[in-house]
Amino acid sequence: MIKVNGESLEHRPGMTVREVLKAKSFVFPLIIVKVDGELVGRDRYEAHVVPDGADVQVIHLMSGG
Repeated sequence: MIKVNGESLEHRPGMTVREVLKAKSFVFPLIIVKVDGELVGRDRYEAHVVPDGADVQVIHLMSGG
């Protein structure tokens, strides 16, 4: 089990950041992801494996002008 923004999500071995985002239906293009406090770059979402018991924070960025 992992936590995503404080909510539980079933963990699967080898689960990546991209799979977590898909499972939680995060589609907003401007987000920041931290896994156990470590910032994960967008270019690593496909490869970064989320360990069981991890605390994942998904932060939506706001932009405007």
